[in-house]
Amino acid sequence: MDAVNAGMSAGSIVFSLVVFVLSIVAYWRIFEKAGEAGWKSIIPIYDVYILFKIAWGKGWMFLLLLIPVVNIVIYIMMLYKLNKAFDKGVGFFILLLLLPNIGYLILAFDGSEYIGPQ
Repeated sequence: MDAVNAGMSAGSIVFSLVVFVLSIVAYWRIFEKAGEAGWKSIIPIYDVYILFKIAWGKGWMFLLLLIPVVNIVIYIMMLYKLNKAFDKGVGFFILLLLLPNIGYLILAFDGSEYIGPQ
């Protein structure tokens, strides 16, 4: 039984690392598409500030994530604004809302261009 648990733990760690690396790659490319330096995506907290700056035009809005319940609404609004900043439709917004990591990867590697905060 211990071997099964060890195997599952190792699998979970590998899966988590893959998701983590793919998230960094996606953020890096999104930042570069928006005219920001990609390295900013690997600095905790600062990456969220830059993401809000890209989506909203006002990076300080990320501070609203510190307010309980309001943070949910603000995050959804940020996803919508990020969607619009890359001129995507409602379907893509729903993808970002339900599966953000997949949405970020698509946004990073598709042919869309950053048009700025809307």
